[in-house]
Amino acid sequence: MKLQLKLTIVTAVLALSALPAALAMGDTTYTPSEPPAPQGPKHALPAHAKAYGVICRGKSKKHVQGEKGTEFSRCIADVKQTANHPNKAPGQVCKGKSKKHVKGEKGTEFSRCVKVANEQRKHEREEEKAASS
Repeated sequence: MKLQLKLTIVTAVLALSALPAALAMGDTTYTPSEPPAPQGPKHALPAHAKAYGVICRGKSKKHVQGEKGTEFSRCIADVKQTANHPNKAPGQVCKGKSKKHVKGEKGTEFSRCVKVANEQRKHEREEEKAASS
């Protein structure tokens, strides 16, 4: 065998034999900074959890060809946008939506967005009222 090949093999063997020793020296115990949140229907959700789906309950989750997303996903986006802009009126939040009526659909995209935004604000007021009681 050539000297270079022998040195490569010896180096690889030494490196592989030193790996377990290096791992054994380090502290391998895992201690989380905070305990995991309890899960299940009887436990409270974290403070950052939002239940946008409650407002959009009953909307279709079936995708229609030619439209962006589903009716449910568009509703969720509208509710999230409303929640992120609490000082804007619902008409201002939905400003970029189309006001053109599409045959076979109830209302316009803008009117549906405003309706969802009003429902979101009503839901927020109810939560505040329940929290203050």
